Amino acid sequence: MSDLTPQSETPTPTTDKITQAARETIYLCNFRVSVDGEWLCLRELNDISLTPDPEPAHEDPKDPIAIERLNLMNMAKLSIKGLIESALNLGRTLDSDYAPLQQFFVVMEHCLKHGLKTKKTFLGQNKSFWGALELVEKLTPEAGEITASVKDLPGLKTPLGRGRAWLRLALMQKKLSDYMKTIINRKDLLSEFYEPNALMMEEEGAVIAGLLVGLNVIDANLCMKGEDLDSQVGVIDFSMYLKDGGHSSKSAEGDGQITAILDQKNYVEELNRHLSASVNNLQAKVDALEKSNTKLTEELAVANNRIITLQEDVERVKEESSYQLESRKPSRSDSAVNGQALGETRKQLKEETLLRLDVEKELEVQIGMKQEMELSMKMLEKDICEKQDALVELRQQLEDLRVINQQLSHKSQSVDAGSKQKSEAITRLEEKINQMTGTVKQMETSEKHVVKQARNLNSAAGKLLQLQQ
Repeated sequence: MSDLTPQSETPTPTTDKITQAARETIYLCNFRVSVDGEWLCLRELNDISLTPDPEPAHEDPKDPIAIERLNLMNMAKLSIKGLIESALNLGRTLDSDYAPLQQFFVVMEHCLKHGLKTKKTFLGQNKSFWGALELVEKLTPEAGEITASVKDLPGLKTPLGRGRAWLRLALMQKKLSDYMKTIINRKDLLSEFYEPNALMMEEEGAVIAGLLVGLNVIDANLCMKGEDLDSQVGVIDFSMYLKDGGHSSKSAEGDGQITAILDQKNYVEELNRHLSASVNNLQAKVDALEKSNTKLTEELAVANNRIITLQEDVERVKEESSYQLESRKPSRSDSAVNGQALGETRKQLKEETLLRLDVEKELEVQIGMKQEMELSMKMLEKDICEKQDALVELRQQLEDLRVINQQLSHKSQSVDAGSKQKSEAITRLEEKINQMTGTVKQMETSEKHVVKQARNLNSAAGKLLQLQQ
């Protein structure tokens, strides 16, 4: 591939600035990055140039900045997809030396650098995305732990190094997508750090933030104490994404099935999380209802005891009244007192009876609600069991597809080994051909010498014959 940076024969200050800005990133506007299946395609746009037009008669219909944003979005899509698939095939926690993970951070760094405003300080010009990442702490308080950890890391001296460390910590916390969505939604704050046509200010930034959700399925354990994040050079390895016809034709079908199953697996896991949260809420409500029912049952028992006591008192008063009426004629004052006591007792009995009826009605309502909750919990448990069975079946299909993918990889490796052997045989044949060509040239040279000597001998023989005559 030829050099992507356009050269000018007569550099001027304007062209020098444009060329320097173009060399800061490999996503130049005279190439468009597109996705063909799961591979990267670079298409050259001959009608777009980085050098300014001295007399712009009309505006170019293709915006170079928009092409850069599209290229970055496609590269991020390929990087995230490749990282997820390779991590799932690997089946273990990722570390700092994992190549697809390193390339992902490089791509994210280019995305965050696109359209950054240059700030002038007393030390010179500063152009770093660390300031934009610090906004997350203000918008999301739980991100303060990451920011504090980054500032406490020893050996980080530049804002670029702090920004790289922040990306790694956010990925380990599985919060990178949430944090990116938080700052992208506040474009009024991002405008302090980015140009209006930067990737983070346009819809491509929101698309990348949505793609980052898929990284929550992988686990990473990154040690940054011995890693020099300040002086690393972020260069994207296009060989990981460029299209290989033989390999893609063999593994495209298997990779497509793996992608579909992974999407289904993620959907089922997300649905299970929602169902688990619903079950937890229902369980909490059931616990609260059980406590309320227990309390009402205790109150009902107390009310029953009081009613029984009052009934016994009424019976006792009736017996005493009848006994006194039979034994002696009560005086008017005693009968008045007994009548008043009996009326109060009857009134209290009536109140307690109404209270008991109310408590029994409320208890019936609570029991009905409890039965409905238990029925809904049984239905949810049944749904969860069905989803878990589907998830197990999907995982089995994923394992089968992994085996198929490994077999295809082994076949491709054997084909590569055969082609390598053929190349070595061709190389040996070419060496033999070169040797035979050298031998033929030597024989031709010796033949010329023999012919020349024969001619000399013939001329000498002719001279001798002339002398003899």
